[in-house]
Amino acid sequence: MDREQAKKRINKLRRAIDSHNYKYHVLDKPELSDAAFDSLKHELAELEKKFPELITPDSPTQRVSGQALDKFVKAVHKVKMMSLGDSFSEQELEEWQQRIVKLVPNKKLDFFTEYKVDGFAIALIYKNGIFVRLPPDRRAWLILVLRRHSPTLTEYCGADEN
Repeated sequence: MDREQAKKRINKLRRAIDSHNYKYHVLDKPELSDAAFDSLKHELAELEKKFPELITPDSPTQRVSGQALDKFVKAVHKVKMMSLGDSFSEQELEEWQQRIVKLVPNKKLDFFTEYKVDGFAIALIYKNGIFVRLPPDRRAWLILVLRRHSPTLTEYCGADEN
């Protein structure tokens, strides 16, 4: 693909991603599967990596997605919550690990994996490896989710309504 073809494809991808971001984040009416949407973002990122002169500040790769719905709880975390992002290969996973290691040099890091639940993030608070509590703004909501889907997990977490 030459530069002119890349420019056309990048512009098309940006318009599509912006449109789907709006439908997902603002209208709460997604039209694409998560995998299809992720593949558009991945293709854009790869093209911008290959043609860095075509990167613009308004590209979806350079900014946070659309405005979140008002119904979502906003939270401030004491420690930044990090995300793997979209990794489509072992090499991309290794590159992510290298970025994390640079953020916390000289620290021993442990990683674990879980099934992906899109749009769901929560910080559980542990002290000395023991579950202590949920942040107050998420507590009631998570208890409802856990009770609906896993009474056992609710008991394990020690979640209650007090």
